[in-house]
Amino acid sequence: MESLLGLLRVRIIRGVNLAIRDTSGSDPYVVLRMGRQKLKTSVKKNNVNPEWNEDLTLSVSEPLVPIILQVYDKDTFSRDDKMGDAEFEITSFIDSVKMGLTDLPNGTIIRTVKPCRQNCLAGESPILWKDGRIIQDIVLRLRNVETGEIELQLMWIDIPGAPAF
Repeated sequence: MESLLGLLRVRIIRGVNLAIRDTSGSDPYVVLRMGRQKLKTSVKKNNVNPEWNEDLTLSVSEPLVPIILQVYDKDTFSRDDKMGDAEFEITSFIDSVKMGLTDLPNGTIIRTVKPCRQNCLAGESPILWKDGRIIQDIVLRLRNVETGEIELQLMWIDIPGAPAF
């Protein structure tokens, strides 16, 4: 049986150099999937460098499953075009939350996740203490497409009454 650990706020910050899928550009949006959960951002019209700054919140349970991010080009009269995908694990982030840290100096790096063949990180991804919370800044390089990256930030939200780590 799965037990709810808490909520993961994923802030989709922006896309960088996304693929062009229509003659006039692309109308991108992001879909996040974790297990049976599926959330999506708004559509940004005619923009290959969109700024979303939108928060999507996922319920996190044990066992932990990877998060799949997909980018699509919104089309009016045909099926939406794929603009790439990425996958990332939150195990290191959750392990940092489970440490129960408090009162660290702002900007303290707890650990750094390095890019490797098993993840879609474009560079090192620090997990750090900021404004009394643990956050992780992530840049994902999109797969199955010629170009594009998505910048996002993870932040943990405790649920009152949820089992302690």
